[in-house]
Amino acid sequence: MRSAVSFDRFDLKILVHLQREGRCSNVDLAESVGLSPSPCLLRTKRLQETGLIRGYGADVALEKLGDHVIVFSEVTISSHRPHDFRRFEEAAAKYEEIVECYNVSGGYDYLLKIVAPGVGYFQALMEKMLENEIGIERFASRIVLRQSPGRRGYPLGIIATQKRWE
Repeated sequence: MRSAVSFDRFDLKILVHLQREGRCSNVDLAESVGLSPSPCLLRTKRLQETGLIRGYGADVALEKLGDHVIVFSEVTISSHRPHDFRRFEEAAAKYEEIVECYNVSGGYDYLLKIVAPGVGYFQALMEKMLENEIGIERFASRIVLRQSPGRRGYPLGIIATQKRWE
């Protein structure tokens, strides 16, 4: 487990607010967390410099762009030496359709979240990955039929327990 970065309750408020409203102005952010703008900006910059804030991005409504499928694929690799895991991860990173890649415990090695224009495209992608011999022994896939409205962001208040606050 990685070591936690030191932060206090104001930093946590900043993180929670920016998860919901990443495009807010510093003045709005400062007002919402109970700080004046200058210290709020300094804290936000420090959170960026320490890597707690990795970046900002748009939450794109894929359904408005066109037809697509979201697929979760459980992948088992054929060998379990460190360089085999690296080889698979480096190869998976080259496919922009793989939007998330997790090395997991349990009955398979990786859980991939794949976004593709359709099932045929997804199948061709998996065949290409198998042909490229990146170490896949087998895979099982689950096509998402419907996604219920969920939360954006992480449960920061739960993860960042009071014991960590300065």
